[in-house]
Amino acid sequence: MTYRTTFALDKETSRRLKTLSSVWHISKAEVVRRAVEQAAKSPSLQSKNPAQILEELHAHGLGLTPEAANSYLSEVTRDREAWRNS
Repeated sequence: MTYRTTFALDKETSRRLKTLSSVWHISKAEVVRRAVEQAAKSPSLQSKNPAQILEELHAHGLGLTPEAANSYLSEVTRDREAWRNS
């Protein structure tokens, strides 16, 4: 089955797509199919438990500091209360 889709690409992406199509001797649609297939196989897209992701962030020092997290949560709480009372 074929699904038709229209994309708006910037000039550079369009040029790259055309170049790959020419070099690989395949259609531009096939270039897109292969790129999507390859991207879907990316380890970063493999489903991870959100708790595991958070643990990895903290293990690598990439999470928020407790102070920054508390500040953010306080701001969200204030914004929600203001929205509900408006």
